[in-house]
Amino acid sequence: MIDVSHLNERGFWDVAALSTAPLVATHACAHAICPSTRNLIDRQLDAIRDSDGVIGLNLAVNDLRPDANLDDDTPLEVVIRQIEYLAPRVGIDRVALGSDFDGAVMPREIKDASGLPRLIEAMRKAEFSETDIRKFALDNWLRVFGLTWKES
Repeated sequence: MIDVSHLNERGFWDVAALSTAPLVATHACAHAICPSTRNLIDRQLDAIRDSDGVIGLNLAVNDLRPDANLDDDTPLEVVIRQIEYLAPRVGIDRVALGSDFDGAVMPREIKDASGLPRLIEAMRKAEFSETDIRKFALDNWLRVFGLTWKES
């Protein structure tokens, strides 16, 4: 599995042209919401969708927030807005938890893996179904791992 998360746009398209496996961004967000250079433009999101890949939602605040500020006072609604943008664009089967817990600034309400139940509860409040939440938390990763292993 090749992770396109840290590639620039040209590198992304090089991988897309060469790989027959699903495209995977282990931790990324939508550029349309937060114009960080790390985030994926709609064309890249579409390519991931079309390859039956997955986008692991990055929880780094500077990739979530429309102003890209490093402010841990980032409400969970900002995280939910990213999911609400990505899910219709690529399909709920292609959005997963990605995190970036290894040193990035996280929303204060999440902080680290112990705060993930708060994100799950925010998804419930945003009326994501239990099936969708399970896909986001686990099943979409298992699906793409299975597809990738079939390719090798």
